[in-house]
Amino acid sequence: MARLLIKTEGLETRALDLRLGTNHIGRNQDCDFHIDHSTVSSLHCEMVLSHEGVLLRDCDSTNGTFVDRQPVKEAWLKMGQTVHLGDVRLIVESTDIAISIPKFQQPGVAGHGNFPPTGVNSPVVLPSGALVCPRHSSVLATYKCTQCKELMCSNCVHVLKRQGGQPLFLCPICSGKCERIAPDKPKKKSFLDMLRRTAKLPFGRFSKTPKNKE
Repeated sequence: MARLLIKTEGLETRALDLRLGTNHIGRNQDCDFHIDHSTVSSLHCEMVLSHEGVLLRDCDSTNGTFVDRQPVKEAWLKMGQTVHLGDVRLIVESTDIAISIPKFQQPGVAGHGNFPPTGVNSPVVLPSGALVCPRHSSVLATYKCTQCKELMCSNCVHVLKRQGGQPLFLCPICSGKCERIAPDKPKKKSFLDMLRRTAKLPFGRFSKTPKNKE
């Protein structure tokens, strides 16, 4: 998990373990991380933890926010950098975030509603060519894992949102990347096709326009 360490003499040496989302830091007791120091503003800055890393934003502090001695209003933090909030020094120990993708449970006691493991239920193919999700019989399979080839619906696939980029669709079985699949749409019959079926008349009789006699 993303963490910063306070390394200022006279202050308690402690860690700031960032939670997912926005973390407010300042002298105010209501901040997520309270730092009692005269050079720290009531709301000095905020650190936004996402799947992209840690984004530091200065909140119009009186004494400024610095990364490696350079004043910043907004900056992405990297491991090993030094952050100053006024005269308070912090070391960026980590910017990682632990991503845990729950896996389908192995079948247990009957009636507990656990998901079957891969391969237990094969997808049903509808007359239109669409595939039914092996775990949700009333939902079409719209994703396929590129690693284990498992088919699944949008209820099964795990979506990993990324800041400034397209989301990732991950397999809940092997955590591999999933790609969206779409069944072949049946071709619509034209009016002439329907007419030919009912009247059984040759197509050529309808395709030629009679010429006007002079």
